[in-house]
Amino acid sequence: MGRFENRQQRTLLKRIWNCEYPKNFLLKIILFAFVFCLIGLFILNIFIWTSDVSKLDEPLPQPTFIYDQKGEVASKISNSTIDGVKIKRIPSNAINAFVATEDQRFYHHHGINYVGIARAMVMNVTSGGIVAGGSTITQQLAKNAFLTQERTYTRKFKELILTKKIERTYTKDEIIERYLNQIYFGEGAWGIQRASQTYFAKDVNQLTLSESALLAGLVKAPSNLNPINNYEKAIERRNLVLSLMKSEGYISQSDFEEAINQEVKLATNEVKEYKGKYPHYVDHIIDEAINKYHLTPNEVLSGGLHIYTGLNPSIQNAVDEVYKDDQVFPESKEGQLIQSGAIFINPSTGEINALVGGRGEHTFRQFNRATQLKRQPGSIMKPLSVYTPALEQGYDMYDRLEDKPINIEGYQPQNYDKQFRGDVSMYDAVIHSYNLPAVWLLQKIGIEVGANAVERFGIPLEQKDHIPGLALGGMNEGTSPLKMAQAFTTFPNNGVMVEAHSIQRIENADGEILGEWERKEQKVTEPLIAQKMTFMLKGVVNEGTGSKAQITGREIAGKTGTTQLPFPSENGAKDHWFVGYTPQVVGAIWLGYDKTDQNHYLSSSSSGTATVIFKEILAKAENEMSKKEFDLALLGNKYKQNKKRKKQDEKDNNNQHEKEDTKKEKMKAQKEREKENKKIEKEREKENKKREKEREKDKKEKEKKDKNE
Repeated sequence: MGRFENRQQRTLLKRIWNCEYPKNFLLKIILFAFVFCLIGLFILNIFIWTSDVSKLDEPLPQPTFIYDQKGEVASKISNSTIDGVKIKRIPSNAINAFVATEDQRFYHHHGINYVGIARAMVMNVTSGGIVAGGSTITQQLAKNAFLTQERTYTRKFKELILTKKIERTYTKDEIIERYLNQIYFGEGAWGIQRASQTYFAKDVNQLTLSESALLAGLVKAPSNLNPINNYEKAIERRNLVLSLMKSEGYISQSDFEEAINQEVKLATNEVKEYKGKYPHYVDHIIDEAINKYHLTPNEVLSGGLHIYTGLNPSIQNAVDEVYKDDQVFPESKEGQLIQSGAIFINPSTGEINALVGGRGEHTFRQFNRATQLKRQPGSIMKPLSVYTPALEQGYDMYDRLEDKPINIEGYQPQNYDKQFRGDVSMYDAVIHSYNLPAVWLLQKIGIEVGANAVERFGIPLEQKDHIPGLALGGMNEGTSPLKMAQAFTTFPNNGVMVEAHSIQRIENADGEILGEWERKEQKVTEPLIAQKMTFMLKGVVNEGTGSKAQITGREIAGKTGTTQLPFPSENGAKDHWFVGYTPQVVGAIWLGYDKTDQNHYLSSSSSGTATVIFKEILAKAENEMSKKEFDLALLGNKYKQNKKRKKQDEKDNNNQHEKEDTKKEKMKAQKEREKENKKIEKEREKENKKREKEREKDKKEKEKKDKNE
């Protein structure tokens, strides 16, 4: 019985399947289609659900802008071809222009415009290939962000999957924002911000209706519709976009007429390009933002930051100009370029006004010789390690110091000219950079006192640096132009040293402050001591080793420095230094080879190299600084007395020189007289011998004559 019923059921199903019952045929088709669609939708949703569009979550790459001390844009940095912008900065007319042109139903569909797809399919079938796409803005975003430009059904299917995932993940505003930052506008411009700058030399938020329509028209064929090469075609396309905007209700008739009659002014070659300006200064800003404000390199390079700095364009331009002029520098020997680094700091604020990290072609974030270099500083250390602490201990500018041979456990320093003067005033020892008086004085005040003073000036020392050679800049590791310039800011700032820095504050793209400099200062010495040092260092420039740094009508103080070669040489140096300052700025210059060897070393002294570079920079930036005098008010009457004492010393020295000259002349005259007397004596002896011979001859002749008779 059961077997018979099963056979009947199978027969019934077979008849249904074989359409023996026409009235149920439509039901079968509908049921089959429904099941097929359910399965298809399930599979499709699996594809959509598993698709990864998280790439669009990545922050838009936005350039970081660098501002100078006056708040003006000075430079721009970016690691992307795209300058991303938020939708709130894009004018509504620009957004509407793209919607009216590229996807009129953008705000109404869910990523796919089925009417457009149907129309495109008909065109593709009739043509025998894929010639049209019917792509929405969301589809274009999916294609630009994730896919290639190939025209295949496989790519089209992937595009549809990604489009649905994007629509489910992001709002319409987020989609249009990402779209406008991804598309290509020709002339190497990716994204609407870069396009706005390329074609109109303005930011996207400044676009007019006419300019917005022109950019929207470029997307179809950016090369053929490029307004730079095809102005008339671009205008014709712009007019079409404006017409579409009017028909879609985005603009009125009057707006349309005004825009269509507006001349489009394209950018000229004179447009400012901030990217790449002041590369050495920007390198230091990046390092400071990373190391001090704990930002990542990617945040700095593409986070759309606004970094306000102490950059002084006048001084920085002067530095850049001088460092491009090879005539200012000594001639390099084959195989290596003589390198150099320079930095200029405002002594009252600590702001780094300008710097350069090297000569020759710049590479991104290269070794910066102004901030990262570590070399022995030579005699520029003397004011820090010897003369400041000596003044603090009661020594005076005109006290006499010994200039005699020294031997400290085998350490035997010499003056540059290898001469000894017996004793000299501190003032003369400073301005002429005599070595022996400095070493002698450091021994008198104590090496630990000198070392502690150096560290007060912000220059770290190792224990092995606590040696007599510290007086002459002897250090195990060395120091940088940045550290030396910062230390010397103490003198024009009345004994107070403000921390050197380039960044004032950092804001994100929305104007929120991410970091701000907090003033850090240290009282290094008393104002009177600082003014005494400035008085002596003025003498270095006015009448000493730094005389080539003089600028007529400007008060300049400073100190030269030269270091010895690591191998025997009669005439050569490893490093040349000069730290100079005016009341408004302190600058440190270093000069030398990166690798010093017997073929690559400096053959002159710093008084003729680093001083000249300093002078050239200040001369070119002269208009930036007023003719201000140093504050030496605390010296008062003592200052005048010291001048009198200096004049008296000079008079005494002159008298002494005159006496010595007179003595030398007398000795010379005496030697000449003695020489003359010897000559006369010799002639007399010669004459006497001659006469003696003649007498002998006469005598012999007489004897011979007498014998014959």
